[in-house]
Amino acid sequence: MTNLVLHISGSQIRSIYDERLDLRCLGNASIRRASHVEPDEQGQWWADLALVEGGPRLGPFSRRSQGLAAEAEWLEAHL
Repeated sequence: MTNLVLHISGSQIRSIYDERLDLRCLGNASIRRASHVEPDEQGQWWADLALVEGGPRLGPFSRRSQGLAAEAEWLEAHL
């Protein structure tokens, strides 16, 4: 299990969504999708970060968990 990282700037907190901490206890929460991890026609998994400005398409991965890990790593590095 990866660490839960919170980025705090003034009154704004940003994080990759994780159910280990209910961020609503800190105030109003706004959740938006930053990426998609989906399979292609050959069953290979891709992490598409196009919803983040300048976000790449990572993959292919043979397992969804690999795509999710790559997605989280990229988001943490560029959040």
